[in-house]
This record gives sequence, C-alpha cells and structure tokens, in this order.
Amino acid sequence: MNQNQEQEFLKIQNQLREKICLSDDCYPGFDPGQISTVAGIDLAYWNQDAQELAVCCIVVLDFRTHAILEKKQYHAEITVPYMPGFLTFRELPLILETVKLLEHKPDLYMFDGNGYLHPRHMGIATHAGFYLNTPTIGVAKTYFRVDHKTDYTEPEQTAGSYTDIIIDGEIYGRALRTHSGVKPVFLSAGNGISLDTATALTLRLVGTESRIPIPTRLADLETHTARDQLKLN
Repeated sequence: MNQNQEQEFLKIQNQLREKICLSDDCYPGFDPGQISTVAGIDLAYWNQDAQELAVCCIVVLDFRTHAILEKKQYHAEITVPYMPGFLTFRELPLILETVKLLEHKPDLYMFDGNGYLHPRHMGIATHAGFYLNTPTIGVAKTYFRVDHKTDYTEPEQTAGSYTDIIIDGEIYGRALRTHSGVKPVFLSAGNGISLDTATALTLRLVGTESRIPIPTRLADLETHTARDQLKLN
C-alpha cells in the first residue's frame, strides 16, 4: 500500500467514524425481539498463478431455529494489499457482491472479525454496516490489541460471563465466555446496535458444538469448502 492510498483509507474511516450509531434505534424497523433471519459472513484466501484470491461465504439462518435458509458465495482476485487496520478495503467488494446473491434479506449480519474494537472503531463489522444498512455484530476468535498494550481481563468461567474491554475510559468491546471453561470470544458492536443487545443476541446464537456463534461458524466452514473446490478448478 502506498502512502497516498493509506491516507485515502484513513480519510474514509474517519469520515464514517463520525456516523457510527451504537444503539438499537438507529435503523427504522429494527426490533431485537423480532429478529427473523441472521447472516454469518466470512472469507478465505489463497494464492494461485501469482494472484491472491479470496472467497466470501454468507450463510443465512432462521434466528429462532438456527435452520439454514440459504448459502451463497462469491470469489475474486484481491487487489488491495494487507495492512493492519484496513481489512475492510480488501474484503468489502466481495462481501457486497455476495450480498447481492441473497434471496433473503437478513435482519442482522454477524462477522468473523471486529467492529468497534478497532483503533478507529472501524473494524469490518462496523465499516461494512454502513453499506449493508442493517445492524451488524463482530465476533472475533482472537484478541486484537488496539493500542498494542491494552489487554483484557478474563471473564469468569461460566457461560455468559464477560468483561468489558476498556481503552482510555471507553468500552470498545467484550471478552465473552460462550461456554463454561472454554476460551472467550471477542465481541464488539458493529453498527446500528448496542453492545448489550449484541451480547444477548450472540449468546442466543451459540450452539453446543463450538464457542463460535453458529452463523459465523457455518460461514467459516463454507469458506474452507469453497476454497478447496475453487483451488481444484
């Protein structure tokens, strides 16, 4: 990434940052108690013929039964180089193309990644939320140190326990224990939703198989399958 490109990306992030809304009344018609469908989003990468490629997979579930309603995927070459803090600029084009393929309009999008838990509060879940016009949540498997020094406090070992990740007096996200005695996940609101609601909804979307919420777990599994198939072609 050249310096001009980095400055342009910073400008975009800072402009969007001013518009972040972390409450449940940001989007007209959104009612956390009336969610019908939820989508999990993830991407997988590989190199082939001197190109960096990626596939985006979206799995849409019935919120109450967790039944799979549809699965869609889209793959393309990645042209933006990797740089910490600017992941969305690599992934958003594929995400939006995959969303176009959906037959259901999700009430909520869940990302395998961060949202507000980001140096400029512009993780993938937050940034993408502005283009999806739908509430978003970020749930990461590993902890991203925003300032390279702030750590998190381990929550109690019981399922549902959490500790807030506080940086310079502000809550960026939570370390959330989704199953008793397992590693926590790292939850942050994306956009158009409060952290408390994001926490409650995430806990309702956790199954018995994994500490990872079902939507992003299934999306992750789909990306691995899709990548293996595409690499054979």
